Amino acid sequence: MTATALHDPACRRCPRLADFLDGVRAQRADYFAAPVPGFGPPGGRLLIVGLAPGMHGANRTGRPFTGDYAGLLLYRGLHALGFASAPESLAAGDGLQLFDCRIANAVKCLPPANKPLPEEISTCNAFLRAELAQLPPGGVVLALGHIAHQAVLRALGEKPSRFRFAHSARHPLPGGRWLVDSYHTSRYNVQTGRIDAAMFTAALASARDLIEPAP
Repeated sequence: MTATALHDPACRRCPRLADFLDGVRAQRADYFAAPVPGFGPPGGRLLIVGLAPGMHGANRTGRPFTGDYAGLLLYRGLHALGFASAPESLAAGDGLQLFDCRIANAVKCLPPANKPLPEEISTCNAFLRAELAQLPPGGVVLALGHIAHQAVLRALGEKPSRFRFAHSARHPLPGGRWLVDSYHTSRYNVQTGRIDAAMFTAALASARDLIEPAP
């Protein structure tokens, strides 16, 4: 991996994750079961950062937040605000397009029990750093969840303790960029009422409103 690489499809830098994917691939030959690349045009002024691929979502389809519950609020909101060509993301070949927006994860490989270890988040941070390097001045990062929030700040060389995570919180970053926080759009968070469609749309609209117009 070079300093500017966005993705390494053969990455095995985290032995636990690589071994786990080997097992998934052996049991589910039709699953993507590999490091999941970002989705959307590099250099888009909105970068959405999630946690990691879900077993039957991105790990199955090969596209972030695609084919599982976590993508429902996300893509509906993106479509409503003009960032996506359709309100659903069903499969990597469904023709969905993102406009001025890119989606990535803090960890590119499926973790057991959906819980990456701290050292795995740290190892994968170089890929997130490369994603952030593509974000133009005046761009905005929308972090879905506390772990994504911290991973973004570490990738930028900032101290996470200086930036308190809270839903819809807005944090100025160097280069005229911004970090906006949102609770993750996971099934658990939706079913427990931590986040709903109105809350997510509000956070997304807040991020959109901070994006500086293109010159």
